[in-house]
Amino acid sequence: MVKDYGVKFVRLQFTDIFGVLKNVSITVEQLEKALNNELMFDGSSIEGFVRIEESDMYLYPDPSTFVVFPWKPRDGAVARLICDIYNTDGTPFIGDPRYVLRRAIAEAAEMGYTMNVGPEAEFFLFHVDEAGRPTTITHDRAGYFDMTPVDLGENARRDMVLNLSQMGFEIEASHHEVAPAQHEIDFKYSDALDIADKVVTFKFVVRTIAQRHGLAATFMPKPVFGIAGSGMHLNQSLMKNGTNAFYDPGTPNKLSQDCLYYIGGIMKHIPAITAITNPTVNSYKRLVSGYEAPVYVAWSYRNRSPLIRVPAKRGQSTRIELRSPDPSCNPYLALAVCLKAGLDGIKNKIEPPAPCDRNIYELTPEERAELGIAILPESLNDATYQLSIDPVITDALGQHVMQRFMEAKRIEWDNYRQHVHPWELEQYLSKF
Repeated sequence: MVKDYGVKFVRLQFTDIFGVLKNVSITVEQLEKALNNELMFDGSSIEGFVRIEESDMYLYPDPSTFVVFPWKPRDGAVARLICDIYNTDGTPFIGDPRYVLRRAIAEAAEMGYTMNVGPEAEFFLFHVDEAGRPTTITHDRAGYFDMTPVDLGENARRDMVLNLSQMGFEIEASHHEVAPAQHEIDFKYSDALDIADKVVTFKFVVRTIAQRHGLAATFMPKPVFGIAGSGMHLNQSLMKNGTNAFYDPGTPNKLSQDCLYYIGGIMKHIPAITAITNPTVNSYKRLVSGYEAPVYVAWSYRNRSPLIRVPAKRGQSTRIELRSPDPSCNPYLALAVCLKAGLDGIKNKIEPPAPCDRNIYELTPEERAELGIAILPESLNDATYQLSIDPVITDALGQHVMQRFMEAKRIEWDNYRQHVHPWELEQYLSKF
């Protein structure tokens, strides 16, 4: 394939524990050595990996992830391979997010299940300033499903779709979202590992193509006050013996007991899951009432205000939609904790509460309390505390990732807590 496409450079890609894509670029002459797992790198330089005294690590490329970047020139084309990280003794590195997901997938396989996921990642396209730095400025005036001339990002979005399609994505829909400058591109569901790989690739492609159109793409959950933030809904289902394990034509709503237990597991562990699926200080500016993001821990067959929605399609399309995650999360860790929570629900037969088909935003606090509807963590600090006391989700991450993640998030929260923000100056400077 390298010869057929005239590839001259290969990027060996992986993510740190926050899902930030890293890469080592090699010439095509080094490819054989890379495929023989002989290439080393300094793991101490990667956020959340290892200390400097244990820095040597190996890159093990996954040949199934080989793809050529379509926007590069044919003469001297560039390809990529996503890698697993291994220790010098030939064992998988437990701090590799891809390994964390592989471990959860293996647990599901032992129970006879494979996980399918369909993500819906939203993003903003903003102008850049004279120095090329991203701003939050847009002249876009479009809303949900609008088109040109009001949707000024449509050309960039079309170019993104074309490039993603050339890289093997099956694009199902692309459209303008609710907020000005906000967009969504949906691609077909697949198994969990493939989707996690696709999410990090998707974000890379979107940013690259935006830049080529003179724009800056951001997956920051809430870049602008007063308008909707960006989510990444995760449509999830389990397959067993080639059929959808969430579908049961013999029940009134055609959902299997496994599906209900899976929902029960997610709802039980969602306070801890939230630290992983909504991992930034800014994530909690999105999880507020009035902007379509879920705030309440409930589920429904119909309305879109709860945490979990069950779309109407049945048969092989039966699935649940978790609506709280945002695109700043590490997809490998996010899918691992969701799967682990759902499997815990199945193992321990965790029944979910009754579905809530009312608009939860319109309920009084007393009515919500009567229905047993809790709220999601309201800050990163709250969420990391919930993570620290949940043994199931902690086990999904493993001790290494858990420790490094918590350290980093405590530092992030302390930095945020100690900074004086413009809102405080507006409110208090002349008042006191």
